[in-house]
Amino acid sequence: MIKRKIILATAVLAFSLSACSDNQSQKQTTANSENKTIINSKKKGDNMKVTELTTADFKTKVMNYEQHPQEWVFEGKRPALVDFYATWCGPCKALSPIVEELAEKYDGKVDFYKVDVDKQEELAALFGIRSIPSLLFIPMEGQPEMSVGAMNMEQLQKAIEEKLIK
Repeated sequence: MIKRKIILATAVLAFSLSACSDNQSQKQTTANSENKTIINSKKKGDNMKVTELTTADFKTKVMNYEQHPQEWVFEGKRPALVDFYATWCGPCKALSPIVEELAEKYDGKVDFYKVDVDKQEELAALFGIRSIPSLLFIPMEGQPEMSVGAMNMEQLQKAIEEKLIK
């Protein structure tokens, strides 16, 4: 009986370690290929309507949480949507073209941003991101609202209309 438990524990441990390392290498491979895609699309002159934010960009375009640690002070000129995502996340990949299409539709009315939670860990921690995709809807006045999980085109368009365009 003890021998069986040891064999089972060893098998479970070996499986979980191999799954983690495969996942990491998959994340790295996916991240590398997506970075190449982003670089290539920028070289082709695509006018991307969704802007990738770093922590420094976030402080100037959305909210400087260091200057205003106790209150929400929006720095933007129009309502905004921030998509918290990861390159290895399947639902994030499915949501990305929807966000791109809506960014085209609402060009000049709503600013669209993306934050890679693996690269911008400080922002992910600040907003308590534990599940991705997570969408932060930021109206011109009032408090921002977080939504967790992927949405289809109709759901996201309705949320933008109700929370940002009003």
